[in-house]
Amino acid sequence: MSNGATLRNGASGATTPPFATRRWALLAMSVGVFCIQLDSFGLNLALPQIGRDLHAGGDGLQWVISAYLLSTGTLMLGAGRLGDLFGRRRLLVAGLAVFGASSLVCALAPTLPALVGARVAQGAGAAMIMPVGLSLLTNVYPAELRGRATGWALGIGGIATACGPFIGGALTESVSWRAVFWLNVPLAVLGAVCASRTAESYDTSAPRSVDWGGLAGATAALAALCVVIDRGPRWPWPVGLAGVAVAVALLILFVRRERAAAHPLVELSLFHNGPYMALTLAGAAANTATVMFLFVVPLTLQGQWNLSVVLAGTAFLAPALAMALAGPLAGRVPPRAAARLMAGCLCGGALVLACLARTSSLTLYLAVATVGGAVLGVANSLTLIATQAVIRPERAGEASGVTKTVITVAAGLGVGLAGAVTDQDSGVGSETAADMALLITASGSLAACVVLAMWIRLREGMVRAGSAESGG
Repeated sequence: MSNGATLRNGASGATTPPFATRRWALLAMSVGVFCIQLDSFGLNLALPQIGRDLHAGGDGLQWVISAYLLSTGTLMLGAGRLGDLFGRRRLLVAGLAVFGASSLVCALAPTLPALVGARVAQGAGAAMIMPVGLSLLTNVYPAELRGRATGWALGIGGIATACGPFIGGALTESVSWRAVFWLNVPLAVLGAVCASRTAESYDTSAPRSVDWGGLAGATAALAALCVVIDRGPRWPWPVGLAGVAVAVALLILFVRRERAAAHPLVELSLFHNGPYMALTLAGAAANTATVMFLFVVPLTLQGQWNLSVVLAGTAFLAPALAMALAGPLAGRVPPRAAARLMAGCLCGGALVLACLARTSSLTLYLAVATVGGAVLGVANSLTLIATQAVIRPERAGEASGVTKTVITVAAGLGVGLAGAVTDQDSGVGSETAADMALLITASGSLAACVVLAMWIRLREGMVRAGSAESGG
């Protein structure tokens, strides 16, 4: 099969593409994840300077981060399935093009509203790249190599996730916060060129028709939910309650629509897949903890430990490297061990966050943070790798879209909680607020660990009971 060939999967089966084709897919996905994660976390330390340059402040600055995450979380569900139906390579190229063009607009934005609007467009590009790229890797790599390939892509993205504060801080101090966006432009072009050279793949088990009603319903429900999560804590309680009611009503309407649709956007049977749901929900808890970790630690290094932006970013390099190496390690975990390792990571993450809130030495703080980077990095990579291993490859985009939507919405919770940690005047972390946020997040991670452990025990008991019955 030559570059540009078509890989069809589904009822008719699939042919494994050659190494060169798989390599281009991996490179495209790696570049795309790097760009997405850099823009998720590279601006955390730059917000005060953005406010000064654009003459803005207060809660408005938080929209630079929130608009991007809200847009991404809202659109991922539909983008994943559209890639299955109309071509994963095609959607990946389009997503990289949108991301690169909107990054250019961000770099040139003269006002805060213009920057926020361009960040929404960036989120739309990211929403196409992540689930479509994951499903492309699932379908161009043979089963025995999928986990490793996805792990490498997520590991490269993990470099941007963890080094984002350092890169963003260094560029902000030495050049400008706009340089973070300029960096995306050639990277997005490179990613699009790589993506164009891989094989196209579709889901041939379903007609190429879109459940537009389901797509509109899912987008509206997720948009309402994301806005409530992000803005709700700042609203009067009657307004917040009304927002929750609207989001719930839209979700109910979406479910009813999918039950009646001949070819739904999301097959509801996906939610009956026990391993998939357990790993996805555990991943949501892990992602919330990771977002809190990535926000609080760099800000605390500036606030509690009085480090400059560059020194704080440099000190954070050890946790960053640990998080980046976690992706390839997670890719080697066999599917049967994924749930147990995820439970262990959630427990470890809870301990790390609790220790960070009680550490009084900078050296010990960085050592604990390095362990946290490794543990949380494995948990987040494992979520995306292991969920792809327990679903049908032909609907990989649908499944990755659901998983990424759930964990991105969870990240919104973390961003909302992290916003309370930031001092709006200095842009650094409030020690008391940071400690409280870390302890709350640690409690959530521990609770998720307990629930997942109970599910594992129950599932193993059911398997043993079934084996005993069949043996009798």
